[in-house]
Amino acid sequence: MPVAQIALEYWLLLIPLILHGVGILFIFDVIMNGRTSQGTIAWVMALFLFPYLSVFLYLMFGARRVQSSAVAHESGSTAMHHLGRDLRLDQRLGCLMVRDTPKIDVLSDIYHLPVMVGNRCSLLINGEATFDSILEGIRSARSYVLIQFFIVRDGELANRLKTVLIDRIKAGVRVYFLLDQIGCVGLSRSYIEALRRAGVNVGIFRMGSGWLNRFRINFRNHRKIVVVDGTVSWVGGHNVGDEYLGRSRRFDFWRDTHVKMEGPVTLAVQLCFAEDWHWACGKLPEISWDPPACIGSEPVLCIPTGPGDLVESCSLMMVQAINLSRHRCWILTPYFVPDVAVIKALQLASMRGVDVRILIPANPDKRVVWWAAHSYLFEVAVAGVRMYTYRKGYMHQKVFLVDDTLAGIGTVNLDNRSLRINFEITMAFTDPDFIRRVEKMCLDDFALADPLTTDDVYRRSLAFRLAIRTARLFSPIL
Repeated sequence: MPVAQIALEYWLLLIPLILHGVGILFIFDVIMNGRTSQGTIAWVMALFLFPYLSVFLYLMFGARRVQSSAVAHESGSTAMHHLGRDLRLDQRLGCLMVRDTPKIDVLSDIYHLPVMVGNRCSLLINGEATFDSILEGIRSARSYVLIQFFIVRDGELANRLKTVLIDRIKAGVRVYFLLDQIGCVGLSRSYIEALRRAGVNVGIFRMGSGWLNRFRINFRNHRKIVVVDGTVSWVGGHNVGDEYLGRSRRFDFWRDTHVKMEGPVTLAVQLCFAEDWHWACGKLPEISWDPPACIGSEPVLCIPTGPGDLVESCSLMMVQAINLSRHRCWILTPYFVPDVAVIKALQLASMRGVDVRILIPANPDKRVVWWAAHSYLFEVAVAGVRMYTYRKGYMHQKVFLVDDTLAGIGTVNLDNRSLRINFEITMAFTDPDFIRRVEKMCLDDFALADPLTTDDVYRRSLAFRLAIRTARLFSPIL
């Protein structure tokens, strides 16, 4: 028998044995670290019965928590803990931290960051307003710029951003640009190299070192943050791409929301960026922690959440916000794939007479996620929750409005990925004037929406109804 044939038969026998062995090792990992019994049982069965495929799927999607980060959080040894502690103890900030905002004090306790007063906040609706504001702010930088986006896509907007950043480098300003490895996978190498050659500090957010982590594509840093000189910050739903300016080949209009914040809360946003930069680059950026001057009077809370937290902080944030509602709970999200806790909170809110509305796009960018959203309609509609579809172009904003007292704007979608898997950031607001601006914005969006009822789904084809039920099966990774 030829040697090559013997070697082939040897490997054909050895590879299945290796995969079964790896599958058993992963089963131990699932049992020790699984978050839900349903998910644990599903992975155990798949890894034991079908290791040839499930081993590779587990490498990519199996983990739900960043163990090293969680351990560091538990021990209080993260950069966030040290800097957060220093901020809380800073005598200069004492008068800027408040505990008399009942709507968000509990939310403050989730991530141990204080509610900061003395801010002035501007609501930025859609891409032109957002990036005009951001680019103008970067041009005004005198010491440093921190910039972080989940997606940066080659095009006119990316080039405008690159030009402004390089101009600031020439003016002696330090620039730190953090990119997510998965979200920016399509960004050209020449774009990154041009920034680095100019002197921009470019960091790539990955899931740690080692060959095994190269396969961990499940965790993504979904945050969008810009900070200028530690005094002004921007957070919201926009990424860097021409489609966010309404120049998509697929959508003629892109609806999104950002917020600009001037004042002390920028230190908390900066703190979030600093921990991400430390994770990616192993060191902290050279930035100032001097308290910014009070620009206004608005209290604002920064809530960074992610899979390295000791508790499922993002899910807790959403459940708490919904539970606070007494008259109104409006949620505007491009992806509606909630967990059980959020579903029950929405049902209970509606049952106690709250006006609960969910706004999703009528035209999806990710069809499987859009199908899955329709499957949840049956569960929430039975309790009186009303769902709407935004019909003008594509809606990508992440906003919630509770009564006349609480608004949230940030990067969190109402799906399992944001609630458990992604690194996210939400800004919480209680100022009455700002709430009224958010209310008007939401009313304008609902005016461009159509009600979505269970009858609408039943009238669709059998293929569509089968698609939404099948998509529901993939909700843990959507």
